[in-house]
Amino acid sequence: MRNAAAGRRRPRRGAEHNPLVWCAVAVVMVFSLVPLYWLINTSLKTGPDLSKASLTPPNPTFENYQAVLSDGDFLQALGNSLIVAATTTILALAVASFAAYPLARLKMRGKFLILSIVLSVTTFPGIAIAAPMFSLWNDLGLYNTLVGLIIPYLTFTLPLSIYTLVSFFKEIPVELEEAAYIDGTSPFQAYYKVILPLAAPGIATVGILAFIFAWNEFLLAATLTYGPEARTVPVAIAFFTGASEYEQPLGTISAASVIISIPLILLVLIFQKKIVSGLTAGAVKG
Repeated sequence: MRNAAAGRRRPRRGAEHNPLVWCAVAVVMVFSLVPLYWLINTSLKTGPDLSKASLTPPNPTFENYQAVLSDGDFLQALGNSLIVAATTTILALAVASFAAYPLARLKMRGKFLILSIVLSVTTFPGIAIAAPMFSLWNDLGLYNTLVGLIIPYLTFTLPLSIYTLVSFFKEIPVELEEAAYIDGTSPFQAYYKVILPLAAPGIATVGILAFIFAWNEFLLAATLTYGPEARTVPVAIAFFTGASEYEQPLGTISAASVIISIPLILLVLIFQKKIVSGLTAGAVKG
């Protein structure tokens, strides 16, 4: 009887059935989504409604969005940000993958030192190099150009990109490359036909992080540009003005913030599975 009762015992409930886990998930979701909701709420208000802290807009309107989308400087800044962020991401992925692969595969001395030197670049605060870079870029003719933004953005995104891809490449079995060599492929063919497809989650993660940094960066963009021809979206939003001298353009700023958040949200939704796989790669052994 005891054996029969033991055999009929219900299996222990997993974490997905634990109410405390779902409560924690709900708290995290609320904490993450409330700022976005409040931003959308503010973007739908105009005039006196902006000073009212209401949970819903009393008189919802799309006037702020129409004003932002009819602003030629903002649209140009949107295009500049897209060019700078996309170029930075593509170059970061290309350079980081070529640099990370030998660091992960080749047996060489000083790999830890090389990675340490690469990561040390991220310890320099942007404010410490903004003034010297302004002077240097002005002498080289790169001031107020898109190239003048892409170069420092690439410098700041490469260290983390290389470090992340090195960790990811190490998790790919070496036997797969050896099997490719037996089939007659060259090292480069094995790299882009075997290794890169398997490293897609890590590459997607690095690409998203690089794109987000280049898309949201403000300090260098404000220091190295002065006109709308090279100004990016974060700086363009900072130049928004109200209808009068003393009016804060909260509605248009909120509308512009919602608009520039859409590309990032779409990217994360499209590549969410690969991002999760890339972030959790190597977390479980065996």
